[in-house]
Amino acid sequence: MSNHPISFDNTEIAFKALSHSELKKASRLFSLFNMEWLVSIGSSVTERLLHMGIPIHVLVKPIIYSHFCGGEDLTECTKLIRALATRNVGVLLNYGVEAKSSDAEYEFSVMQNMQAIELAGKEKNIKAVCIKLTGFGRLGLFEKLQQKQALTSAEEVELKSIHERFDRLCDAALVNQVALYIDAEESWIQDPIDEMTIERMRRVNKKTAIIFNTYQLYRNDKLKDLKADAAKAQSEGFILGAKLVRGAYVEKENEVAKAAGNVSPIHLNKAATDNDFNLALTFCLDHLDTISCCVASHNEHSCLLLTQLLQEKHIPFNHPHISVSQLYGMGDHITYNLSDSGINCTKYVPFGPVKEVIPYLIRRAQENGSVEGQMGREIKLLKKEINRRGI
Repeated sequence: MSNHPISFDNTEIAFKALSHSELKKASRLFSLFNMEWLVSIGSSVTERLLHMGIPIHVLVKPIIYSHFCGGEDLTECTKLIRALATRNVGVLLNYGVEAKSSDAEYEFSVMQNMQAIELAGKEKNIKAVCIKLTGFGRLGLFEKLQQKQALTSAEEVELKSIHERFDRLCDAALVNQVALYIDAEESWIQDPIDEMTIERMRRVNKKTAIIFNTYQLYRNDKLKDLKADAAKAQSEGFILGAKLVRGAYVEKENEVAKAAGNVSPIHLNKAATDNDFNLALTFCLDHLDTISCCVASHNEHSCLLLTQLLQEKHIPFNHPHISVSQLYGMGDHITYNLSDSGINCTKYVPFGPVKEVIPYLIRRAQENGSVEGQMGREIKLLKKEINRRGI
């Protein structure tokens, strides 16, 4: 553990791994992301060019893809995984290909994630593999499950296949002793995802947390759900794996709720979201005997609150049931300063073919541009380090 006070303004630690050219490239990239109109136009044009079959990936890979992704396959990712290990920062691997709809595509996704899990069994710096259950089954089926509608015989077969794919990955994660994080999705399909995930925790998380569910605290019901799941873990004798996030679908959730004439499940304002996130964090720290918690946040206040609570509660910074995570390519001032202080830190690293991961990159650019002040903060710190180096 470092002896100096934790400061997210320490750019020397934050950007130590970046060369002069990489530092300047990052500054230029975030300056572009800070222009919402440019992100909007660029996203639209990129999507159209993709549909037209124009090979834009040759431009995207060196400019954007390489900044936010680990590589097109696991072999390409290995260099980054080992580089992060030198700075005591682990990796959450995510096969970033989305929106598939056939059994062959679902099986291919399972295979990619299975290979990632097996690699994690060898490369111990891979702390978890992150999956979306809609990567293994049809979105419409999840919607029908949420609405508790009767399934046809063909849909029963589909559902059985989803369970089987999920079980294969859970069993592989247990064998390789690597965590499997289940990403949260839209509210209208989240209930069956939660149910399937808790069901696996009961079976797998007996001695340690292998399966993790994700709680989006911008939803006004998720703090309650976290506490209810923690009570199940306590009474049924398993470890609850809890990844805490604020949430990624604010505008989409509000629009869908409004169109359906429903009350939005999202908090009315950011302050309410922040409050629930910090309450969830505090709750997890109060129940570390039965909860393993990943604080996945770019919010500096919440990350500092974590360090304060650890000190107040006399919990070791490197407690095995606590970790922090930020996206690869962002939040380095948080990740590396916390890691330097002894906290278990990871980077969320997507991988996959460039043209297949572009939808993820578009969403990332749109989400980052919409978080008030976040891009400005990244730019300010990058420029501070550029000035400190005198380049």
